[in-house]
Amino acid sequence: MEIETPDGHATALVNLAESPLGQLMRRRTRDGQTFLTRREFEAGERLRGDYTRAQMMPRLGANWEQPIATGRRGGTAADLSDGAIAARTRVERAIDAVGPELSGVLIDVCCFLKGLETVESERGWPARSAKLMLKTALGALSRHYEPPGAERRRSQIFAWGGEGYRPSISG
Repeated sequence: MEIETPDGHATALVNLAESPLGQLMRRRTRDGQTFLTRREFEAGERLRGDYTRAQMMPRLGANWEQPIATGRRGGTAADLSDGAIAARTRVERAIDAVGPELSGVLIDVCCFLKGLETVESERGWPARSAKLMLKTALGALSRHYEPPGAERRRSQIFAWGGEGYRPSISG
């Protein structure tokens, strides 16, 4: 979607105002802290972005992209780009890392943008329980995306060769 910015036109991929995570990020706890940490919020939005790029959202209407005369209906794996296939792999790995107990609430809230009350009523959960389940799931997801100690590993420089292993141009 194209939007107008002070610097000209830009392409918007995500509307943070429509995200239930954005609403939770604005909520405060009793001690004044945000309910979600920055890492939890970014992990949820990263999952949402990959889910969107992977084209995993079910169609809600007719598919007008494929003509009926070709005999092909629906998309095939050949129709997906490399980026969509890579995004599907990232989504599958993230869901596997979180586990089956927590992945459902992540998909409902982060990917399908369902409200917490809707998730609670669909799953038969008690009131205000989806918020805690989602926070737990986002914590596990953020650890998958950035395991503890990842900052330290990123700052280290690794080299394959020892001192003087590079050949010289001037013989």
